[in-house]
Amino acid sequence: MKKTILIAMLAGFASLAANAGEYDISVDRVQIDTGDFVKEGIGYNGASPGPILRFKEGEEVTINVTNNLDEMTSIHWHGLILPYQQDGVPGISFPGIKPGETFTYNFPIVQAGTYWFHSHSGFQEPNGAYGAIVIEPEGREPFRYDREYVVQLTDKHPHSGDRIMRNLKMSADYYNRQQQTVGDFIEESGDKGFMATLMDRMMWGDMRMMKADIEDVQGFTALINGKGPEQNWTGLFEKGDRVRLRFINSSAMTYFDVRIPGLEMTVVQADGNNVQPVNVDEFRIGVAETYDVIVRIRDEQAYTIFAESMGRSGFARGTLAPAEGMVADVPEMRDAPLLTMADMAGHRDHGGMDHGSMDHGSMDHGSMDQGDMAGMDHGDMNRDDMAGMDHSGMNHGGDSALPEDPFYAKGSGLIPTASNGGKFLSYADLKAQKPLYEDREPTREIEMRLTGNMERYEWSINGVKYEDADPVVLQYGERVRFKFVNETMMTHPMHLHGMWSILDVGADKWNPIKHVISVAPATTVYMETEVDAPGEWAFHCHLSYHAASGMFRKIVVEGDPDSTVADGKQGGQQGGES
Repeated sequence: MKKTILIAMLAGFASLAANAGEYDISVDRVQIDTGDFVKEGIGYNGASPGPILRFKEGEEVTINVTNNLDEMTSIHWHGLILPYQQDGVPGISFPGIKPGETFTYNFPIVQAGTYWFHSHSGFQEPNGAYGAIVIEPEGREPFRYDREYVVQLTDKHPHSGDRIMRNLKMSADYYNRQQQTVGDFIEESGDKGFMATLMDRMMWGDMRMMKADIEDVQGFTALINGKGPEQNWTGLFEKGDRVRLRFINSSAMTYFDVRIPGLEMTVVQADGNNVQPVNVDEFRIGVAETYDVIVRIRDEQAYTIFAESMGRSGFARGTLAPAEGMVADVPEMRDAPLLTMADMAGHRDHGGMDHGSMDHGSMDHGSMDQGDMAGMDHGDMNRDDMAGMDHSGMNHGGDSALPEDPFYAKGSGLIPTASNGGKFLSYADLKAQKPLYEDREPTREIEMRLTGNMERYEWSINGVKYEDADPVVLQYGERVRFKFVNETMMTHPMHLHGMWSILDVGADKWNPIKHVISVAPATTVYMETEVDAPGEWAFHCHLSYHAASGMFRKIVVEGDPDSTVADGKQGGQQGGES
């Protein structure tokens, strides 16, 4: 690294650490200025985002957290492998931190990479209580770079988290600013015909939802490292530099599609774990995920870091430049995608298997008239009634021409494509650089259906909300295969605390190791977990208002290394959902 970067790192350590491995963090009321609005929020050490905590693999860290609020707080170390008592989830791993008190976290650092930390109390995280973690590996990195920057994305809303939750409960479409209009109906009628458009609108109306139901919360300002688009966070480079960008999505609700026009990005880490390098022009980062990319800059011009929300309702913007004050063109946002019947219908696993129970395979809505709808009663349908229906062969005006991604429903309106026709990262591209675990057969499978009712704004797993659910009981030493079946219209980033999630991309021992698994509508995605962490853990959707509404489970790991049955074959069938 360059000398200037080392100096900055040392300065950061000096401001946080009383001595090696010890850090002091205060939880404070702060003012957050997005460039569009100023609001009171919650931050760390007097700011939001909080400091970048820099650890080294193999060290033991002590972190003293002082609560200066008039309410309980907590800090969860997202993605870190540690004793469950240090995980920071009130009601599961510890009681929380009372106003005026200091709680001391102490745990070993057993990994390297890019992670983050945030409050797990109420809506303090979307209100500003988050920061970044960078862990230096014990050995050499398997890739070269000259300098690095954290690029921490978030969606800052002028409303508080509590107010947003109240409004969503009152009307799930409260923050949807992309609802279709009469003008859209007239335009679509000109393309597809009046009756086909009318029938399409009737079907969506019967489901009590809209094609624009992609983002629950719009009207936010997207930030990079706490700066809005007009404030323009800038990272400097020198000609010829390889720059490592540590992207972290700390949003409450927003997925981002990230590109740097004019620069190819090489993805080298996903969720803190090294992957076999893959060159891309754009990638989608789910809520709570991290991606590390390297860009090689061969000239002395400025480049825009551009992160559009998945629903195209806002964007974050920053700049890479050889000198302060330099800027590059900011792209126009692309048209907002719309959901299709494929997103609403038959569940499809990432291997291409179609689990639809009803086959409308050759229906062409472009030629439907009223007679075609005879005998179809949609009167009692709600937003989740379309689950289990296979519309994969429907013609919805060209959806089938979209490139197929194995982690998106065939014909989905959410299939991502790069802006310049180049390479868009897929989960299927991710391969571990070095296997973390021996590849072995799972001891059992647990199905987790991601369920909900958008109209009432209730979210659940297997149709049961957190407060009504029994814990999922696992046995130390087993290898569990989780089957996520998304029966909702929303994309859910599922986060397991305390243990790694091995995403099944069909690469066997090279399957990538992650801490968040994003599950798109109408898809079935598998992950496996080596159950190697005794204690009680959280498992939840990382969309803040989905977790708070019930898409959450407690995981209980029984046993320990001394009680493990040989080869980890203990069944552990009692309790939980299996």
